Amino acid sequence: MTELAGGTDAVTAPIRLLLADDQALVRGALAALLSLEPDLTVVAEVGRGDEVLAAACRTRPDVALLDVEMPGLDGIAATAALREELPDCRVLVVTTFGRPGYLRRAMEAGAGGFVVKDTPARQLADAVRRVHAGLRVVDPTLAAETLASGHSPLTERETEVLRAARSGEPAGALARALHLSEGTVRNHLSAAIGKTGARTRAEAVRIAEQNGWLLGDPED
Repeated sequence: MTELAGGTDAVTAPIRLLLADDQALVRGALAALLSLEPDLTVVAEVGRGDEVLAAACRTRPDVALLDVEMPGLDGIAATAALREELPDCRVLVVTTFGRPGYLRRAMEAGAGGFVVKDTPARQLADAVRRVHAGLRVVDPTLAAETLASGHSPLTERETEVLRAARSGEPAGALARALHLSEGTVRNHLSAAIGKTGARTRAEAVRIAEQNGWLLGDPED
């Protein structure tokens, strides 16, 4: 919050918030709940990750609340862009997907906090205030899981191939889409299955998704 001179007493301006979530109902609910707090005000709402930076430059929020999985640009990439262009804007990631890999990458991108969407409204408002004050706010259960999970064991190419494999397409189709040979795709899939401790390609995808290792799909 900003203190504004006014007579003999300082007037404290509300914390300005930007909300980014591709689900309109969720975004609207967050806006309604947070607007009930006298020291918080929502100044912008967007439904795509690639709209975040422009909206922030236009409205100058104090704190941006970002979902992770959004079309156009994921919330972690949007966090990095915000922190580079508007370093005074703090970021609180608010997501359905409480995955250890997401938390680690969000913190590395410069987020001040990471909470899940089922956080009670009063706790969420308090998280906003703490992030605005420069404190770190992380769901304690997720923090413990993150410490235990370790970094992704997958190489960049293995991640790319496994991400594409979420479509369920056969190796030949994946090879054409990725401009690789079918043998190369099969080798990368085999390596990914082994590194994740999975028995099948589908199980490897599931494990990698649960740990947040496949974030960054270029598809909208």
